[in-house]
Amino acid sequence: MQTFDTFDGVKLAYSDAGAGLPVLCLSGLTRNMSDFDYVAPHLGDVRMICLDYRGRGGSDWADPATYTVPVEAKDALLLLDHLGVEKAAVLGTSRGGLIAMLLAATAKQRLIGACLNDIGPVVAPEGLDVIESYVGKNPKWKTYETAAEAMSKRMAGFDGVPDSRWMEEARKHYVETTEGLKINYDPDLAQIFDAADPEANPAPPDFWPVFDAFAGLPLATIRGANSDLLSPETFAEMKRRRPDMIAAEVPGRGHVPFLDEPEAVAAIREWVGQCKSISG
Repeated sequence: MQTFDTFDGVKLAYSDAGAGLPVLCLSGLTRNMSDFDYVAPHLGDVRMICLDYRGRGGSDWADPATYTVPVEAKDALLLLDHLGVEKAAVLGTSRGGLIAMLLAATAKQRLIGACLNDIGPVVAPEGLDVIESYVGKNPKWKTYETAAEAMSKRMAGFDGVPDSRWMEEARKHYVETTEGLKINYDPDLAQIFDAADPEANPAPPDFWPVFDAFAGLPLATIRGANSDLLSPETFAEMKRRRPDMIAAEVPGRGHVPFLDEPEAVAAIREWVGQCKSISG
């Protein structure tokens, strides 16, 4: 893990490993670069660049007013600048996919392509309600073991996930203390759900024009078959608008697929191949 300073002096953590096609990996709202540990062995010959957003993982906490998609998109570009990377393919999970869409609309010259993990231009309100219910709150579980056991029973839409994976998830996203488990991000991230601040809304009302900005770029979307955030209707419209989009559904997965499932791996590998073909 390394760090760099953003435009407002916030120190952000990132990792940079491998060589080849630069793939910028952007995680979900409350998550961090460890989200991409599962897919890393399957990506092949790429340069994998992962970022912890401000307030998450190993990055500094910041003014909660800056926990927005536009600021996080700016941070992502600053990371590419810091590394001297002119263009990158973006693999975006949930929040990361929204950032990828905004980059396509505002800095398309920096993108080689995009792969969206369980996110689209319309975010289903029922999925947002679930996210809002836990953001910024420490869990009631006291140990990794109890967290993993509870997650195996309570994670909606997930079937056939081994207990070992839930233990990995617990360790990735909580810190075990003498007082119990703590979230590993700034609790003030919950302020993004303040309806009084339209800019902080995690999904602007109409993202379709932003999605359409991917025109001409290799594009893939992976959907959890049981997702409560990316609806079948939105997924179908994405495919209609982009008939050439690589589209995959992962059975037995809700929001979000881990990305090491066979369907996800096949889609990502095809997408990486397309990106390599146009990037030289």
